[in-house]
Amino acid sequence: MTRRPSLPGAAELFRLTSAPAAPEASAAEEAPQQRRGSGRTKHTTKITVYVSDEELLALEQARLALRAAHGLGVDRGRVVREAIAIVLDDLETHGDASLLVRRLREQ
Repeated sequence: MTRRPSLPGAAELFRLTSAPAAPEASAAEEAPQQRRGSGRTKHTTKITVYVSDEELLALEQARLALRAAHGLGVDRGRVVREAIAIVLDDLETHGDASLLVRRLREQ
C-alpha cells in the first residue's frame, strides 16, 4: 500500500488569494451573504443520494463541460454541493416563489 500525499490541483495553486477591492457601501445597501458550496475540504458528514442513469450522465456531462468550456476541474461532489447551495439560497431569498418550491409543486 503506497501512501501518496494529497496535493492541491492547478486551480487551487493558481487561484486568487485576495478579493479585489470593492467600493465601500453602506450597511443598508449590502446584499445578503450568498451561500457557497464547501469546496475542497475534508467532509465529516456523508449522505447517499440515488440518481437515475440519465441524471448521472447529465451530471458527468456538466462536469466535463465545466472543464472543457470554462477551465474548471471539479468533481461531481463539488458540482452537487454548489448546486445545493444555489437552491437553498434561492429558497431562503424567494420563499414560496423559489425555483425549488415551484418545481416540487409541479410533481
